[in-house]
Amino acid sequence: MGFFSRLIERLFGKTDTGVIVPKQAAPGATAGAAPQAAPPLARPLNLSADNFLPIARDELKEAAKDVTRWGPWFGRRDVIPPADDPRTRLIDRGMVANGLLTQEQLVEIHQVGAEMERLRPLQFGVSNLAAQAGESAVQAERARRTEIKKQKKAEAADRKKRRAEAIVQRHATDIVFLGRGVSARLGERTSDGEKLKSLDLPMLQTPAELASALGIGVPRLRWLAFHAEVARRVHYVGFTVPKKSGGTRTLSAPHRSLAAAQEWILRNILDRLPVEASAHGFVIGRGTLTNANLHVGRAILVNMDLQDFFPSIGFPRVRSVFQRLGYSPAVATVLALLCTECPRRPVEYDGQSYHVAIGPRGLPQGACTSPALSNQVARRLDRRLHGLALTLGVTYTRYADDLTFSGAAEFNARVGYLMARIRHIAEDECFAVNARKSRVLRRNTAQRVTGLVVNDKPGIGRQEVRRLRAILHRAAKEGLEQQNREGRPNFTAWLHGKIAYVSMVRPDLGARFQAQLHAILQGK
Repeated sequence: MGFFSRLIERLFGKTDTGVIVPKQAAPGATAGAAPQAAPPLARPLNLSADNFLPIARDELKEAAKDVTRWGPWFGRRDVIPPADDPRTRLIDRGMVANGLLTQEQLVEIHQVGAEMERLRPLQFGVSNLAAQAGESAVQAERARRTEIKKQKKAEAADRKKRRAEAIVQRHATDIVFLGRGVSARLGERTSDGEKLKSLDLPMLQTPAELASALGIGVPRLRWLAFHAEVARRVHYVGFTVPKKSGGTRTLSAPHRSLAAAQEWILRNILDRLPVEASAHGFVIGRGTLTNANLHVGRAILVNMDLQDFFPSIGFPRVRSVFQRLGYSPAVATVLALLCTECPRRPVEYDGQSYHVAIGPRGLPQGACTSPALSNQVARRLDRRLHGLALTLGVTYTRYADDLTFSGAAEFNARVGYLMARIRHIAEDECFAVNARKSRVLRRNTAQRVTGLVVNDKPGIGRQEVRRLRAILHRAAKEGLEQQNREGRPNFTAWLHGKIAYVSMVRPDLGARFQAQLHAILQGK
């Protein structure tokens, strides 16, 4: 048995008659897996070796003249032409004549071709069924993937919805971001309860607890504390006032909501903190008079000024103050943001007004919390300068940004050393001394400490006393409003304030001024 016969027998089986037929489907096979009816039995070809006798070259060429060159099998690779085809017969005989194939091999080849032709419909049926099954499998896989994709989309939409709900809930109950560069510690929520209790301070650990203590909602607190480099609306109203030394000073008054929050911080936290004995500015029970009393009658008086005192105290130092008290970094961050602000410049862009930050956040001049915070930030500066004063045998006090040292005549030789050390210590504490406002005053000139003359006793300057006396004298004759030569918006209130200041330093003179002003007002 030849190779092709063995291959066909293995693929399709063989009947008892010796005719090759395809194998039958196994019993119980499912419908549609293969054609139900087997193809008809193959017809014997009755080929013999006599049909493939060798042929001479000339005879072959002569016989080829009568053969149609282009038959139905020409160029096909999937078909073995039948042996009775004239063209195929000549080719077969030529191959035998040239010893390329034997007669038996050609018989076997044509038997295989006949079987292929007989089984071709079955092959096409199987191919179609396979194609249909494959297409069904592809469609099923596509449907499965579509369902999986739909399910994943539904799950993603559900996660997105739950995340959006969580964000809304978090925005309503918590603060996790307050702007670039200031939000790094909002996730730390642990306060030192023992330290806060020892200082009699409110126990606060989270921004939500702070909002509750302030009596506002979390969204409102976020709006008040949010840091933005460019903002359409800010929480301060800026205005300028003239300085005694010339130029103007920019003040920032907070709007009502922020001012209320700052007042709560001042009343419940900052006013309860201890300050150094050297600090007299913005301390309950102390003032310009207590500051001046410590320098009365000294031979030498040294006045120095810290440059840009409030703005130089930035957001990180303010936050550090609240953290040292025991508050969590999250609460300390929010408190520091409520008490600081950037210097800003108004600009116009695309028809809109914006406030653009032109520097880092610092203590604004005009917030009620700025003086108390500056005293806390400057505590180490006060301790170091107080230690320096004790070493040199002089007295040191500070009123906001005014540093005052006074001593006996022996101190004269160490004045230069003192002023140099003050500059170095101030720089170590992140402050800068304004050299233009540094003064060394001796007994032969008016020694002033925070506006009061202290040569012999605290007193108001002569020029100021004469000015008030002249205003009251002329007001009695010409009327009070005619004396408002500087155009002050509330001249009467300003005059009351001046007389009250005189009364604090010189009660007797202040009482006389008060009586004169009362008589002028009654005379209206």
